[in-house]
Amino acid sequence: MSPTKKGASAVDYVLSRGVIEIIPKGSLAEALQSGKKLRLKLGLDPSKPDLHIGHAVLLRKLRTLQEMGHQVVLIVGDWTAQIGDPSGQSIMRPMLTAEDVKANADTYMRQFFHVVDKA
Repeated sequence: MSPTKKGASAVDYVLSRGVIEIIPKGSLAEALQSGKKLRLKLGLDPSKPDLHIGHAVLLRKLRTLQEMGHQVVLIVGDWTAQIGDPSGQSIMRPMLTAEDVKANADTYMRQFFHVVDKA
């Protein structure tokens, strides 16, 4: 089954392939089957220099949805990355300079758009 094929089989594919759980799955299935074009947003905090392998499944899923005609939007949380982790875990997520955040964000965007089309 092709992930770019339109219709119910494409919706089944995107809701089941590489997926453990979707909350709420029924609402998403209904929206995908409605024929309306969805705007899907991914928000990332550029707190490290690179995306990691854990992002790969999500990026491929967004690409599949994009191939089905939906719009994908990347939101980069520059301020949240700059302030670090407010929970006191400053060793794990230290405060970053604006320059560090910009450099990380630029890398994230390059890596993101290797998978997801800029269109």
